[in-house]
Amino acid sequence: MSLAGKTLFISGGSRGIGLTIALRAARDGANVAIAAKTAEPHPKLPGTIHTAAGDIEAAGGKALPILCDIRSEEQVEEAVAATVEAFGGIDICINNASAIQLTGTLQTDMKRYDLMHQVNARGTFLVSKTCIPHLKKAENPHILSLAPPLDMKAKWFKNHVAYSMAKFGMSMCTLGMSAEFAADGIAVNALWPLTAIDTAAVRNVLGGEAMAKVCRTPEIVADAAHAIFSRPARECTGNFFIDEMVLREEGVMDFAKYAPGVTGPLAGDFFVPDEVLEETDTEVRMIV
Repeated sequence: MSLAGKTLFISGGSRGIGLTIALRAARDGANVAIAAKTAEPHPKLPGTIHTAAGDIEAAGGKALPILCDIRSEEQVEEAVAATVEAFGGIDICINNASAIQLTGTLQTDMKRYDLMHQVNARGTFLVSKTCIPHLKKAENPHILSLAPPLDMKAKWFKNHVAYSMAKFGMSMCTLGMSAEFAADGIAVNALWPLTAIDTAAVRNVLGGEAMAKVCRTPEIVADAAHAIFSRPARECTGNFFIDEMVLREEGVMDFAKYAPGVTGPLAGDFFVPDEVLEETDTEVRMIV
């Protein structure tokens, strides 16, 4: 199924996984609203809402760059309204924006705690809530959050409880909203990578170039997201998808293109349940 003519609203899509999902949709001819905070070049991070819009247009889509801090209810409402005005509606809402700090309890200052919860959990709730009235009018509406499976094991919390709480807050939005809006035919799902993905977060927070060399590219997440959006919304909701498993269901068996040059084990991502690792023959080295 093509996403031609569909409208995607993506939070934090000026770089990384969010932008790659946008570019995959743009190749189909989709409309993409990029709602993110970066309007001017950042000294350490690539991309702005304007460079992202240029890339989307070059890929074959239509783009609407929107300066938006998803911690602000007013800005989110204005961003969604601008998207509807520009493209006539919203078909897909993608909660991609996220804040990360992998520190223990005593090392986590409350300013950073608040940021992670405001962006991750509250931001996902707010963006979803604001898009839902428009999604109810769409033909095949989807909400997709870049959030992990709800695997309640202490190992996912003990070294970075504040981040885990904020990230699982996104997952709980998925769990609750999928049931709440099932009768409206809105698919509400989460997607998470099996392996670490080569993004600015990995390079700046998790281990730099050494970690990047054992990661997959964001294209695997984008291809998985595209496959999810192509599924009938009423038959595809309440799932905590893992990127590789989605693509295996689509018949993909060769994943080498997503990890060019990697010959050994890949770095496994946080929050991947043990039973998922048992289902794949991908050689993964967990970083927890």
